[in-house]
Amino acid sequence: MVNFSRNGYHVSFDNNGDPVAFYELINWQQNRKGDLEFVTVGNYDESLSPGQKFTIKREIRWTDSSTQVPVSICSDSCPPGTRKVLQKGKPICCYECVPCAEGGISNTSGISNGINPNVNYRHTAKPSLIIYFSFLDSSDCLSCHKEFWPNAEKTLCLPKPVEFLSFHEVLGIILTSFSVGGACLTIVTAIVFFHHRYTPIVRANNSELSFLLLFSLTLCFLCSLTFIGRPSDWSCMLRHTAFGITFVLCISCVLGKTIVVLMAFKATLPGSNIAKWFGPTQQRMTVVSFTFVQVLICIIWLVLRPPFSIRNLTTYNEKIILECALGSAIGFWAVLGYIGLLAVFCFVLAVLARKLPDNFNEAKLITFSMLIFCAVWIAFIPAYISSPGKFTVAVEIFAILSSSFGLIFCIFVPKCFIILFRPEKNTKKNVMGKK
Repeated sequence: MVNFSRNGYHVSFDNNGDPVAFYELINWQQNRKGDLEFVTVGNYDESLSPGQKFTIKREIRWTDSSTQVPVSICSDSCPPGTRKVLQKGKPICCYECVPCAEGGISNTSGISNGINPNVNYRHTAKPSLIIYFSFLDSSDCLSCHKEFWPNAEKTLCLPKPVEFLSFHEVLGIILTSFSVGGACLTIVTAIVFFHHRYTPIVRANNSELSFLLLFSLTLCFLCSLTFIGRPSDWSCMLRHTAFGITFVLCISCVLGKTIVVLMAFKATLPGSNIAKWFGPTQQRMTVVSFTFVQVLICIIWLVLRPPFSIRNLTTYNEKIILECALGSAIGFWAVLGYIGLLAVFCFVLAVLARKLPDNFNEAKLITFSMLIFCAVWIAFIPAYISSPGKFTVAVEIFAILSSSFGLIFCIFVPKCFIILFRPEKNTKKNVMGKK
């Protein structure tokens, strides 16, 4: 490399004897008079070290003396979450930016991280996160995997949040509190009845069936807890069968008490020996028989097509609902229908016995309790069908708790009130209506 200056000009030759390139960067600029003039704004010198060859000494002026660099495109770049749509009859650089459809992201790389389309994620933890590297001016949008959903910017797919009725959320805590509170109330009632088991008001209303009814009501309150928490195949089978069997046991006890009231009145008629046909043994057999039918229905349901847990991806696009599928809808409605059939039969008998002459006729209390029970479950059906997601479970729990509270408040609270606060009415004469 040869360098020297001659007459104010710098001259350089490379190792081959060729002159080294040197250029001045000329910019046409308007002066204050409006005339165009050539202004040297920088230069390029090949003889300098890398990084110093190209220099700008003055700012470049563009159209209308602006220093803003002009953009040689027709349309601005499409932001992430959109795709390019070419405009008919215009150059390729002219396009519109259209937002990606629901569930899609803008992407030009097609790079993903660890997702296998052949894997069934139903019983696994959260699948690996799919990450797409998004760029501007994407020409197409890609759909996320069915268990993933785009972020707000529609640039990458994130795992959908999983939703179920949990013990830790407000709704779950409220329902759990009512369930445990109802069970405690039932146990306290049973303690009161046991402590006063030899008093007329307890003995007159069949204490054995009363204690069995209180036991079944405790199970009814507690079975609602099986509906709360993360669903699994076992919990789905347990919640429906426990609900069906405990409620039939409960209604069977109420039905047995109603029949006892009717038989007791018939037995007082002259020449009647009907009481011996419905003694304590027959009462137990009635409860066992009615309950066994429900047990048989549940066994058939579990053997043929039992309930199971599913990941519901259709109710909501942006989240996954963990819920229990019925397996066999016929099995579910058979369980529910059998409970309704017994409730209606019990209600009819209670209505027939409500005007019998006892001063403290239990049939009146049973009539009102069965009226509440039937009203709750009639209202439950449309609410159950129309409620989405975890609210379906909440509606079912509400129906269980409401009907259970209706039974205990209508049948047992009036008796406990007399036992604890009106002991003067807890006499045989008052119970039998004799002054």
